[in-house]
Amino acid sequence: MLRTPTGGAGHGTAAAGERAMSIGTVLLQLRDEFPEVTISKIRFLEAEGLIDPQRTPSGYRKFSPGDVERLAQVLRMQRDHYLPLKVIREHLEALARGEQAALPSPGGPGEPVDPLRDQDPGRATAARIGRPELLAAAEATEEQLDEWESYGLIVPASGGSYDAEAVNVARLVADLGRFGLEPRHLRAVKAAAEREAGLVEQVVAPLRRHRNPQTRAHAEATAKELAELSVRLHAALVMTALKAGFH
Repeated sequence: MLRTPTGGAGHGTAAAGERAMSIGTVLLQLRDEFPEVTISKIRFLEAEGLIDPQRTPSGYRKFSPGDVERLAQVLRMQRDHYLPLKVIREHLEALARGEQAALPSPGGPGEPVDPLRDQDPGRATAARIGRPELLAAAEATEEQLDEWESYGLIVPASGGSYDAEAVNVARLVADLGRFGLEPRHLRAVKAAAEREAGLVEQVVAPLRRHRNPQTRAHAEATAKELAELSVRLHAALVMTALKAGFH
């Protein structure tokens, strides 16, 4: 796991002896802790002023270890505390000035916020957050979230709260939206995901109905592993199709 410094000063400059890395190498370093991070996401965070890698004379980005640590810090604050980029930037700037700044809430400076803090650590995936926290995490507007829900991409619980998976989906839909992909374009993706989930369910359903608690626990672990393999296969097939289209 990457370790981050407490401050944010000095990003964009490489100290003597530090090894500069390409954006692809940075992506590989981050993937273990942040499996959903993409090159587009890194470029977007740079455009938003959260990181400032050096550039070669030919324009290629070169990241120092300090740049990578700062990037990981930004991604953690997004993932663990549902903070919008504006708040993260202000927090890091305060740390760079040497201020003892408490981690702010999604709405701005204040008490530290962690929507999962009152949950059993073993059940973090069952944690729920409210609509304001989801909007802050995805950096979305009320209108955008309404549209995502109308297409079934985001589904709130009966009380109007959202789980961790809804947060992940919202962030990904928002990222795709920056490329011009609208919710109506993503209906096919949602339909494919539901079909894949149906295949996984066929495999684990008999285990889930078992009376033995250990067997039921094995069913959940199997479902997770099958889901991960399905996602990897889906990504590989998409890349294969794209390569075929270039020939």
